[in-house]
Amino acid sequence: MTLMMSGDKGISAFLESDKLFKWVGTIRGAVGTVYEDLRYKLLLEFPSGYPYNEPTLKFLIPCYHPNIDTQGNICLDIRKDKWSVLYGIRTILVSIQSLLGEPNIDSPLNMHAVEFWKKASHSFYLQETYSK
Repeated sequence: MTLMMSGDKGISAFLESDKLFKWVGTIRGAVGTVYEDLRYKLLLEFPSGYPYNEPTLKFLIPCYHPNIDTQGNICLDIRKDKWSVLYGIRTILVSIQSLLGEPNIDSPLNMHAVEFWKKASHSFYLQETYSK
């Protein structure tokens, strides 16, 4: 409820219908990144063991990024090695928003995106794939 009422710029999350453990989040690319004018939807599914177990996260809109595969799965350190029971929906979405502008190319899910990320052409390709 705090996130829905906070007015945070660039992130939001709402229940998907009446399912308490299934949420849809939105992320706007951070200012000054190649994702700046783009908006993405994500599915967040919380297990019965949440907050002790991390939620399942998936991009619903294709996102061309080294740490996001073609099925929308996300490689993010707070989901596995650094998970904490203190992380709420806001922290998760802000972490993903930050990851968009600062990919971890040492731990990629999308090798094709890594090659483009190292070149200046990734911005053009990103815009092209987003508009499809």
